[in-house]
Amino acid sequence: MSTSTSGSTTGSASAAAASAASSPKGLGRPGLWRWRVVDIVVASVIAVACAVIFLLWNVGYEVPSTVLTPLLPGVQGLLAGPWLIAGVLGGLIIRKPGAALYTELVAAIISALVGNAWGPLTIVSGLVQGLGAELIFLIFLYGVWRLPVAMLAGAGAGLACGINDRILWYAGADTLFTTVYIVSTTVSGAVIAGLGAWLIARGLAATGALSRFAAGREVTARV
Repeated sequence: MSTSTSGSTTGSASAAAASAASSPKGLGRPGLWRWRVVDIVVASVIAVACAVIFLLWNVGYEVPSTVLTPLLPGVQGLLAGPWLIAGVLGGLIIRKPGAALYTELVAAIISALVGNAWGPLTIVSGLVQGLGAELIFLIFLYGVWRLPVAMLAGAGAGLACGINDRILWYAGADTLFTTVYIVSTTVSGAVIAGLGAWLIARGLAATGALSRFAAGREVTARV
């Protein structure tokens, strides 16, 4: 009796292992590329909420910028973080290819339509910044969502932001400004957008608001 049970258990375990081994991994995982209606809705809500942050920061950044700019040319790039958070937050919550790009781009489009000092080029910035974050999530095959990856995604968005701004707005800048500015936007992206988005996602998950997402189930499972 015990031998039969043991054999049955061993057989079940072997079958499960074989099934796991044959399941697609990486970018071929089932459902990875399929967006649910709830994914689209929540990603859009994230984009709108972040667009509000963008609009507030479009005005709010001016005071700290006047303080930082005289200190060292390019160091005002440290203020870029709030404009980068949408892509990282969308990627961390939705966990689908294109989520980071979608949320950052939609937030930028809303900001441009409402009106700001940069006009339609805001959309270009949103596209580039979203791609910067998206690339990091892609490198990890949309399968790692820990804090270091979130900060790398923020840094990717910040690096893209710095390079894009250098081309669009600071075409005549010297090497010192360029270096300081791009390093500053990258650091700002890692800390404000990366760490900030990770903390926001965990906070939302703890409330149960993300129960239909893996991001929410992971946090509640630890409680």
